[in-house]
Amino acid sequence: MPLLINRIFHLAPIAIAAALCWLLPGSAAAGQPNIVVILTDDQGYADVSYNPHHPREVSTPNIDRLARSSVICTAGYTSGHVCAPTRAGLMTGRYQQRFGIYTAGEGGSGVPLSETFFPLHLKEAGYTSGAFGKWHLGVDIKYNAMHRGFDEFYGFMGRGAHDYFDLVTADHPIYRGLEPIRDKGYLTDRITEEAVSFIKRHKKKPFFAYIAYNAVHAPAQAPAADIRKETDDPARNVLMAMLRSLDAGVGKIVDTLKAEGLFDNTLLFFLTDNGGSKAMHANNAPVRGYKEEDYEGGIRVPFIVSWPAKLKGGTTCDVPLMSIDILPTALAAAGAEMIGKLPLDGRNILPALAGKADRIHEQLYWSSAGGKGAWAIRSGKWKLVGLKDKLELFDLEEDKGESNDLSGKNPAQVGKLKTLHDAWLDKMAEPANGAAKRWNAKAPSPGQKNKRKSREEKKKLREERKAKRQAGEKPGE
Repeated sequence: MPLLINRIFHLAPIAIAAALCWLLPGSAAAGQPNIVVILTDDQGYADVSYNPHHPREVSTPNIDRLARSSVICTAGYTSGHVCAPTRAGLMTGRYQQRFGIYTAGEGGSGVPLSETFFPLHLKEAGYTSGAFGKWHLGVDIKYNAMHRGFDEFYGFMGRGAHDYFDLVTADHPIYRGLEPIRDKGYLTDRITEEAVSFIKRHKKKPFFAYIAYNAVHAPAQAPAADIRKETDDPARNVLMAMLRSLDAGVGKIVDTLKAEGLFDNTLLFFLTDNGGSKAMHANNAPVRGYKEEDYEGGIRVPFIVSWPAKLKGGTTCDVPLMSIDILPTALAAAGAEMIGKLPLDGRNILPALAGKADRIHEQLYWSSAGGKGAWAIRSGKWKLVGLKDKLELFDLEEDKGESNDLSGKNPAQVGKLKTLHDAWLDKMAEPANGAAKRWNAKAPSPGQKNKRKSREEKKKLREERKAKRQAGEKPGE
């Protein structure tokens, strides 16, 4: 039966949506669902209190309430271990490496305009789309969310971090649409307020709300009244205050959907963009590692899916899923045709969420290209992690914490997974930053190249100034 279901759900999106009427519980006459994606930033795997491994200072009652009425995806992954690559993959439904995005710097500089973003697929199906919060997919105005299919945008376009209180910084402005604005307030609260306003204003027709909080990303800033001495770690105490504001925001969004009679027929995804940050003192228990690593702590994240009209709440899904699956799943639910000819790597995960499929992907892949030399592949229970010339193999069914490297005992499995990853990487684009796809001990990293270039340019400038002084010219002439 799972094999049959998987085949059915690889049909065209409209056929898939029709199939949902008999495959999933709920009314077939409910109409197109609203689509809401809540993406948090650098939130730890155990920095949600529905995770039984959470430390005692963590309390997220609103996220927990959502989780209790949703499907909790226990093997939900992001396509990147840092912010911008994950966002690029989520917005396109494709591995971001297909268009050269391997690092945060590349993604933050801009996703190629040839890529089709999430809201463009939904527009023909009658959806109004709004983006709120952190964009991190291009700093130039041509990469603004309004130029990628969104009808409304409130947020910041710059790099990964933004001050939470200073919302009028000239070189890092808050935008409304295409125009920078002067705003005030605590940024987490302002993102919530803008998202709630959008939902209320567009409640009569189907909408897509992409709510991308920058909380709990650095800088560590929270209203002073919210910071409590909950631990002996001052940084952790600030993080908890930031988390409370984030949790309150999620609660207000869910409560608004319920008050407007929209919640049952809203397909809502809640996840974070990568593993919790070590620099911000996040907690990723019980998995290993942090943001910027391909161990589970860098890529396995809190991942919740709610759609009461079609999915049974209070359940779990153990099937490995990825953030690139959100777009094709939304299209299937909306009965929307994909536009353009670029193939999606993501899959419709509704069968897995309904307990009708035990596998969505044969393999899941990660790569940060040769500059860092970090990559990974998961196939079934097996996961191979590569870092430069080091390879580690883990059985995730027996060892979710990746504490027991089995590469020495299973060389055939290592070879098989490495061959699969190599074949996948061969199909990906060259890194946009000029790095090699694969790590090479003899090749300098892009950072080393840039430092060398900078030193050479400074040396040349000093020599030119010296020559001018010797010729009797002023340095500025």
